Amino acid sequence: MKINNAIEVLDRMRLPNGAYTASISNDYNYVWIRDVVYTVLPFLQSRSDRYEKAYHALFDLFKRYEWKIDIHREKKPFYLFEHIHSRYSTELKELSQEWGHAQNDAIGAFLWGVGEGVSNGQKVIRDDKDLAIVQKLVDYLECLQYWQAQDNGMWEENIELHASSVGACVAGLHAVKMLVNVKPELIRKGEETLRFLLPRESETKETDLALLSLIYPYRIVERKMALKIIEMVSERLERTNGCIRYQNDQYYNEGSEAEWCFGLPWMGLCYFELGLYNKAYEYINKTERIIPDNWEIPELYIGGKNVPNGNTPLAWSVSLSYLFLNRMRSISPSQLTGNDNA
Repeated sequence: MKINNAIEVLDRMRLPNGAYTASISNDYNYVWIRDVVYTVLPFLQSRSDRYEKAYHALFDLFKRYEWKIDIHREKKPFYLFEHIHSRYSTELKELSQEWGHAQNDAIGAFLWGVGEGVSNGQKVIRDDKDLAIVQKLVDYLECLQYWQAQDNGMWEENIELHASSVGACVAGLHAVKMLVNVKPELIRKGEETLRFLLPRESETKETDLALLSLIYPYRIVERKMALKIIEMVSERLERTNGCIRYQNDQYYNEGSEAEWCFGLPWMGLCYFELGLYNKAYEYINKTERIIPDNWEIPELYIGGKNVPNGNTPLAWSVSLSYLFLNRMRSISPSQLTGNDNA
């Protein structure tokens, strides 16, 4: 399998402004903040300019709507459109269509990606104006009281308190606390919410694929909780062509829940993060099975039909699959002997 074909596929979804479209399908030819964060993870430690340019594009997006951020640093958004939007045109402009824009995890993800970029030598911060945007986004999360704010979550659906959204914000605030002023209580309150909610995702969802983000890439839960999360996801959500997002998910459900392809490499990345290399190794074949020769990995397999939907390739699927398989190349045979110590 030619793993570098993945980069060619991602480059086809790279826009002239440096951001990435979620897919090249008609339905997904948009820019989501969260999708960009996950799509450029393979370039975090790369000498290419893909990581930096993607964040420069997102900074420019935030500057275009800085007036809105300024308003909601002091006044909580009430209507969904008042939130910082989660989805934009390929020209990085807001769309008028109603959407579940209350996605605090997307803001947390961006802040995390900025902090990680700086830590890895990426010049994501160009000037004081970029730093000012980081501070304003921190203030925005404080005004929202993100630690108790109901939002649409990673899947843009039910308005409720989501552990994955709170966790993303905690990770983001941790990541930028050396760059701007982050009050310690902002992080502490989020951590308290996680202790109360976890291992549940929310009031209505006992487990959810989004919880894997707390293990990879954010690394903000302790080992015992991480093992509990991954065990629940594996037992209840893992399927042949991917993982379902949560039980009774109705998106592309034509008899059963849709199977999201990136769930398999994401599981592998989480096991890798925990040092459970034997378990991670099990996901190499599972991941390779859902990768076509051209590396155009779909978003999901339609539930009940066992065929991909039209959102092919999905940048996030390609990114996580490449990351996982590339990371497993670094494991020597001697590290795969004996039993993993959970």
